[in-house]
Formats: sequence, structure tokens, C-alpha cells
Amino acid sequence: MISWAFVLVWMALIYKLSSQSAHQSNDLSEGVAGYIVRTIEKVSSKNSFDLSRFNHIARKSAHFLTYLILGLLVMNAASRSGLVGFNVLALSMGICVLYAISDEVHQLFVPGRGAQVKDVLIDSAGAAVGISIFSLVM
Repeated sequence: MISWAFVLVWMALIYKLSSQSAHQSNDLSEGVAGYIVRTIEKVSSKNSFDLSRFNHIARKSAHFLTYLILGLLVMNAASRSGLVGFNVLALSMGICVLYAISDEVHQLFVPGRGAQVKDVLIDSAGAAVGISIFSLVM
């Protein structure tokens, strides 16, 4: 049961991040992207990055990574619930994809945000990788 609690906590974190206005969300990702760019430029002064382009890549990578972790957590919880084989894979992927869709719908109601099919696909790909990693390791 604790494994499902971790899933719910992670989903709540995703929901909280999705509840940020476009301005708040962009400030957060620009801060992270700026830190990464400055660090890379210190290590390798020959490299220069366009922060706005890197920010876009960082935002999409965050989608992927967030749902990769969700895939791992859901797969763990589903397998601990006694499901095996295709059933555990299908349930895990279904939960992740449905949550990705609901997350994008939720963003329609957040100031300055919108829903993008591309984000659902990125989220789903991240979940699939997380589910695959869990399947291979466990």
C-alpha cells in the first residue's frame, strides 16, 4: 500500500507544478536552465548556449524525466499489488497516459498555460522508459 502512496505523492507534485501560472513555470525552468548553462560555460568556456532554446529543451526534458519516475513508481506499485505480465504493463502505462492527458487538460484552466498533444507524447514516452527500466531491472 505504501507504494501506491508514493505514486499519489508524485502525482500531487506533478499537479502542483502544473498549477503554476505560465510566468511562474517559466521562471522556474529558466532558473534551472540558466544554472546549467552557466555551469557548462564555466567548465568549457568554448561552448556558448542560447538560454531560451536551452530552456525549451530543459522544459521538455523535465516532462520526460517526471513521467519516467512516475512510470517507475506506478510499475512498482502495480507489481506489488500482485499483477504480473501484460496486465501490470498495461495498467501501469494506462495510468501514466491517462494522468498525462488529465495534466494537460488541467493546464487549460491555469492562467497562461495550455494543453499540448506533444507534451502528452513526451510524458508517455518517459513513462514507457520508466516502465521498461523497471521491467528489465526487476
